[in-house]
Amino acid sequence: MTGDGVNDAPALKQSDIGVAMGITGSEVSKDAANMILTDDNFSTIVKAVIIGRNVYRNIKNAIHYLLSGNFAGILCVLMTSLFFLPTPFYPVHLLFMNLITDSLPAIAIGMEKIKEDVLNDPPRHKNNHILNQTSLNEILVDGTIIAFCTMIAYYVGLRYDALTAATFAFATICLSRLLHGFSCRSNQPIYRIGITSNISSILAFFVGFGLLHLIFYIPFLQDLFMITSLSLSKLIMIYTFSLLSFVLIQFKKIIVKQ
Repeated sequence: MTGDGVNDAPALKQSDIGVAMGITGSEVSKDAANMILTDDNFSTIVKAVIIGRNVYRNIKNAIHYLLSGNFAGILCVLMTSLFFLPTPFYPVHLLFMNLITDSLPAIAIGMEKIKEDVLNDPPRHKNNHILNQTSLNEILVDGTIIAFCTMIAYYVGLRYDALTAATFAFATICLSRLLHGFSCRSNQPIYRIGITSNISSILAFFVGFGLLHLIFYIPFLQDLFMITSLSLSKLIMIYTFSLLSFVLIQFKKIIVKQ
């Protein structure tokens, strides 16, 4: 509802979004409105809707990324606890995940470019929560996929020793979550939105990737993070399991969109 006069105030108050004119509008209409057009230009409403929907989408995608990644970690710890297996993650591993693999991709997702096609989507119901049943289901599925690939890596590492198993699990879940940052940029498969359309996302991945590999090969950091040395063959296995989680999540997106 848009209005500028005193007689528009009741309608502005009762509407889902009341928009008052900032220049010609009365003070009563401004007080009753949810939004004020400072330039009295109706096209500004369209721009505001585009920006608002994009901000909402980015926030929702960032939440999806954070919750699905953390759910994967919880599943891994739960499974090893139930079967009385050595811990897959040490406290310093969790600290690295929270500071690096959580923060960098989530910030990059929040910097996703504004897209005009959001106007093609129908309006959300005012009572529709940001974490509705559909979102929760997607979070659970993505988290389960990442946990599944991490646990495969963990069991492969367990054939060597407990420290190698923890190293495999830590490296796999970190790389899987860094790759998952690309998947959470949109509900579309990555080939439709373009992997290079968000430079911040690429930068976040390579910064996290580089920091993780510093831990792999600097002796002081190996001791600090309680991980074992990784040969090329072990590193290839970790890459394979991490890419598997990314491919499975992308495949799920393709199936859902068809």
